[in-house]
Amino acid sequence: MSSSIPEEIEWTWEVRPPHPNPKLPNVLLLGDSITRNYFPQVTKDLEGIANVYLMASSTSVGDPRLPSQIAEFSAMEHVPFRVVHFNNGMHGWGYTEAQFESGFPVFLGAIQALSGNGRLIWATITPVRQEVTSGATNPRIDARNAIAKTFVEARKISVDDQQALMGRHLDLYEDDVHFNKTGSAIMGDQAAAIIKQALQAPTN
Repeated sequence: MSSSIPEEIEWTWEVRPPHPNPKLPNVLLLGDSITRNYFPQVTKDLEGIANVYLMASSTSVGDPRLPSQIAEFSAMEHVPFRVVHFNNGMHGWGYTEAQFESGFPVFLGAIQALSGNGRLIWATITPVRQEVTSGATNPRIDARNAIAKTFVEARKISVDDQQALMGRHLDLYEDDVHFNKTGSAIMGDQAAAIIKQALQAPTN
């Protein structure tokens, strides 16, 4: 198992609905700060349809801490998730793409254990405006998305192509990585629409 390669700042951000409705299904958004930014729009779009939870973290696929963090979140919330919409790959540039690839099945296993029989949706990694000192580049993002695609297609996991979506909105950055409120709302609307489809599908 590889060792952790910490960034200068490591963080987690977890949100639960203040008053979850026991009659509604539970949905989890699992990702990073990009996910955290579109979480409010998804919550708004799914109001009255689902209880929306968030687990956002700087921990990358390839980091041995990540499966434990997901398991800890699951134990803390202790609710079944009908849908888990997940993303990873905008952090952890100290890990090679080979490490990302070897860690991805472990990441998927942790999410499948979290969701039980819930439906999974992979959100592709969004483009950056320009190369940044953290190591984020669009060629590396393309490579990580290609790695993830191999695994999620093999498991017939649905895809929310946020990369293609935001490739059409490159005027909406607020910095070199994140999109502004308008861009985040666009992302949230697409995520919510795909989640709605998954909620309407027959359960396994």
